Amino acid sequence: MGEIFIPPQSQQRLLRVSRRTLEDFVHGVARQDEGVEDPHLQRRDYGAFVSLRNGEEFRGCIGTCVASKPLYKTVIDMTEAAASRDHRVEPILEAELDAIRIDISVLSPLESALDPLVLEVGTHGLYIAKGDKRGVLLPQVATQHHWNIKSFLEQTCIKAGLPRNSWKDSDTRVSSFTALVIEEQP
Repeated sequence: MGEIFIPPQSQQRLLRVSRRTLEDFVHGVARQDEGVEDPHLQRRDYGAFVSLRNGEEFRGCIGTCVASKPLYKTVIDMTEAAASRDHRVEPILEAELDAIRIDISVLSPLESALDPLVLEVGTHGLYIAKGDKRGVLLPQVATQHHWNIKSFLEQTCIKAGLPRNSWKDSDTRVSSFTALVIEEQP
């Protein structure tokens, strides 16, 4: 599983794209294609999750593990989705825009985990799929909750709507990825 390399200047550019997208979306301004020329943000092999917080309050997180367009366009789409379509929270309001902090997790391509118990907590994220059910947890989630790898696997199954030990089933697909987390500073 390769390292994700995006230089600091490109990371800041990606945060600016996400921030502008969030503000325009919440204000109801039609999005203009920015035509980002940065080759690191044009890459098509990374998935991305965008997480929104108001202080310690979770305000939305949506992403995709599958890369299908340039990274900056994926981040634009996921920023809008996190602001308005995360069913766990109400959409972002104009009044809270200044307090919202953005985290972008850029994901490496998925790799099949032949022995999931050897994955490293805090380094690997999990994607678990069985039938039409899927669950994803970012690497930082296991660290935040102080889970070991078995708990992380179980919690990803639960997120997918599966029984907690489904990761052991031969017809369950367990994949891993790494993430580069880019955090907006207050």
